Amino acid sequence: MDPAQPALEVDDVHHTYGRKAALKGVSFSIEPGRFTALLGPNGAGKTTLFALLTRLLALQSGSIRIEGTDIRAGSAALAPLGLVFQQPTLDLDLSVRQNLTYFAALRGIGRRDARARIEAELTRLEMAERAKESVRALNGGHRRRVELARALLHNPSILLLDEPTVGLDVESRAKICQHVHALARERGLAVLWSTHLIDEVWPDDDLIVLGGGEILAKGVARDIVQSTGAADLAGAFTRLTGAASATAPTVDAALERASRKSAGGA
Repeated sequence: MDPAQPALEVDDVHHTYGRKAALKGVSFSIEPGRFTALLGPNGAGKTTLFALLTRLLALQSGSIRIEGTDIRAGSAALAPLGLVFQQPTLDLDLSVRQNLTYFAALRGIGRRDARARIEAELTRLEMAERAKESVRALNGGHRRRVELARALLHNPSILLLDEPTVGLDVESRAKICQHVHALARERGLAVLWSTHLIDEVWPDDDLIVLGGGEILAKGVARDIVQSTGAADLAGAFTRLTGAASATAPTVDAALERASRKSAGGA
């Protein structure tokens, strides 16, 4: 991909359900190597947008381009995408390795290459020792790690995650959020992370605030806070959307605890 070209471009996208407008002229782009948070309250249009990005819904108006290719050009346009959906999609009766092996086969990844990639991704996500376990035996956080490993098997350049931490405990949310930030930074992935949780957005992240189907603000998170005159992102979010912010401050504490552990602290 041309590094000067946006990884994903959304231009003047509208979508309606009958007479109800779910998206109203949404336009934005995301860049390689950047973590972009799509932040909005429930009902803002985030899931509709993700369904359009993945062609689960047909585009009614506007355009969406993935690495310069219009998504209406065919299913091959989606090849650069790695996806983690809000709803769980693993086969509970298969093992972790079997789930990943099946996905690799669907992607046309050779058996030997698939084994190497599966081991590498599970090791990075601290799941290698659970490879033979049934997915049904895993907790929610570990299942999410497996879904993330699956999304990365085909070496995508763009990673889309729709509310990936819903229902997870604080420690699991913190670890997954931290890992995906590292993927953007270290592998150069373009990440679009949909959430309604303020604490999953870091100050240097690119941020898109969605409310009522419209983009209310976009830019670097710390700059958006400053432009609204709010003391923090929670205050900026409330001013922009009129909705009470959903926060979980203990995620920050979880990240601090993880940092202390890695440094040999208490």
